[in-house]
Amino acid sequence: MFDTVIQQAFNALQLGSYYSLIALGYCLVYGVLLLINFAHGDIFMVGAYIAFFAATYIMGQHALIPPNSPIMVKLVFAGFFALIITAAVSFAIKKKPVAAGQKNYSYPAILGGIFITITAAIYYWGQGMKLESGADKILVFAVTMPLTMILTSVVGVFIERVAYKPLRLKGANRLYVVITALMMGIILEYGNLSLLGTSRLSFPTLLPRIVFDVAGAKVSITKLSAIAASFLMFALLQWIVTRTKLGMAMRAVSYDKFAVPLMGIPLDAVIVFTFFLGSSMAGLAGMLYAMNFPVLDPFMGALVGWKAFVAAVVGGIGDIRGAFVGGFLLAFLEVIVAAVFSSELRDLISFTILLGILTWKPTGLFGKPKTTKI
Repeated sequence: MFDTVIQQAFNALQLGSYYSLIALGYCLVYGVLLLINFAHGDIFMVGAYIAFFAATYIMGQHALIPPNSPIMVKLVFAGFFALIITAAVSFAIKKKPVAAGQKNYSYPAILGGIFITITAAIYYWGQGMKLESGADKILVFAVTMPLTMILTSVVGVFIERVAYKPLRLKGANRLYVVITALMMGIILEYGNLSLLGTSRLSFPTLLPRIVFDVAGAKVSITKLSAIAASFLMFALLQWIVTRTKLGMAMRAVSYDKFAVPLMGIPLDAVIVFTFFLGSSMAGLAGMLYAMNFPVLDPFMGALVGWKAFVAAVVGGIGDIRGAFVGGFLLAFLEVIVAAVFSSELRDLISFTILLGILTWKPTGLFGKPKTTKI
């Protein structure tokens, strides 16, 4: 009996990790812009697909150049690709002012690191790893995870620039922005369907099949990685928001986005960083979800995204702690209902309980009532 309880607790922690990571993205965007980005669930789906293609490229199943190419061809290709990325990063980064007579070594170091990293990644793409040992799998996992987060963030920022920014500059009503977000989600779903077809993709195994025995419960390393990643990302996000200048700027924008530019804070840069951060968490959630449920579907983000949104609302949307706790609360309710009653009643009973919580506390568990001056 005790081992069953422990097993269900780990199942709930695993499910709550996905909900919490996605809910944190909802929370970030809403907290800064008061925008409910309904396309966020589909960005989670995009993250899972990006992780699939990144991992299979690194493993050589879809090599950019033939694996049997001469080593010089691979290195020239890698160097050329890395130079393009480095030039783009150099163009994007503005020169940091330094004191007279003092040299700034930070940007050359960053650019050198990017160059070396991408060169190594491209080499592995061309080489194709065979995943013959656990160390190979961990290496592919370690490369795929940051790559997925970065590329998914680029997709999120692109959506913000193309779909939301024009409406924001025109001062459009919030209703139009919400409708645009819903449309962006549909575009992502059916765009994926048009490009890749209806066949479902099978996600590769990126971590060794190691199972731990915890008080009689069986816990795989993929399950533990999902739980650990969610707690680490929550701690990182708390640190960024409360301890860094960017976090301070995000909080300032959430108070008054019209006054912030007058104080010298670049509003556009803060918004881009917010979407970058939120989308990276959705991408990480998509990759971890695909590792545990390895069948990819263009509509896999719809239901998970809606549940994460409900979790963020119940926790108190706009509050990071609320979004994090709300995700785990929803997961524990779902697991308990499925274990005690039936899996068919899982959503019905758990959402009824959440509705009761909102009736008791409409602002969510950690939310605070706000007044609007007219």
